[in-house]
Amino acid sequence: MSSVVCVLFPRFELTVAAGDREELLRTPAALAPEAGREQHVGACSPAAEAFGIHAGMALGEALARCPSLALVPPDPAGVADRWERVLVRLESIGAAVEPERPGLACFAARGLLRLHGGSLERVLDAASRALRQPARLGAGPSRFCALAAASRARVRRPAVVPGGEAEAAAYLAPLPVALLRGRRETAELPEPLARLGIETLGALAALPRDAVADRFGAPGLLAHELARGRDGRLAPRQPPERLAEELELPEALSGVQLDRALHLLVDRLLARRERRGRTLRAVVLAAKLVEGGTWRELVPFREALADPVRMRLALAQRLALLPAPAERLRLAVERFGPPASDQRSLLDEAAAVRRARLREAVRQARAAAGADAALRVLAVEVDSRVPERRVVLTPFE
Repeated sequence: MSSVVCVLFPRFELTVAAGDREELLRTPAALAPEAGREQHVGACSPAAEAFGIHAGMALGEALARCPSLALVPPDPAGVADRWERVLVRLESIGAAVEPERPGLACFAARGLLRLHGGSLERVLDAASRALRQPARLGAGPSRFCALAAASRARVRRPAVVPGGEAEAAAYLAPLPVALLRGRRETAELPEPLARLGIETLGALAALPRDAVADRFGAPGLLAHELARGRDGRLAPRQPPERLAEELELPEALSGVQLDRALHLLVDRLLARRERRGRTLRAVVLAAKLVEGGTWRELVPFREALADPVRMRLALAQRLALLPAPAERLRLAVERFGPPASDQRSLLDEAAAVRRARLREAVRQARAAAGADAALRVLAVEVDSRVPERRVVLTPFE
């Protein structure tokens, strides 16, 4: 019985970045490298793949193969938001989803059979209806086999590989080693394998295990196991609790003004009632750039905290990496920590006690008169000719 279902959106990141410009997908196009990252292209259109270009190829080599290649500015923030909506839709049918990367997710079907009519076909049909957009669905005894089936499936025509490990190995044998790019751990192996004349997964499975380990190390051993129809267990995610604050920037801010905007976001985020006194372990700082595209940076903290001063110190360093002027700034909680108890302060002990008493007074005032009962004045553009831009009101923390 096939027990793993794979949901595949080919070129998901490129499709989101292209937006309404669908004509780009019919021409040689690829995602441009993100600013400050390695100069490798991202997802490619079918026309670009016809030139031999693939995701992860060096930018210079891609342009040498196709000088007319169109580079689409990446949209990591848009991709993350769209992918989160897809995962929520899959979870709405009862699936425990393991997201491998944006555009690729797997879930176990065995526990959903009774919930959706007792057959795998009904489970696949329920997933297709929940997604509300064209996707390739595949099912197989393992994650990698299900991925191989999904890559060969057509939209609204799922591909199913029945049986167990032996049937999975037989199905994978004639398929190209390029499928290994679908797994993060083995994405770099197809090119060296092709140079050695190993073009199919069956040829890889036939190699001695110790020889593969000697030449390719741990990724090679994993690829060898995948080619034989074996794979590890699914690791479903815990559905996150989303909490975010967003700020429209009236113009291209920089320097002190941009830092003030960050201070305002941190204050608003910590003042949200949904936080319920919990600390933050990781946040996501994102921006919509004026010249097109977005920028997104995951900021994990060394320890869970809820101190606005320490949060600003950590986030200001990442905000300095912003590659271009932004028109919108967003701060979201990626992972919560335990409830705040004894947070270290940058001030002395006496000042920390006074601040604790002040926080309690603010909490009581808000409980009696509402969320806007305690605000403070934050200077933004002191020299602006427009009075409304000089200062703003922000939650007192």
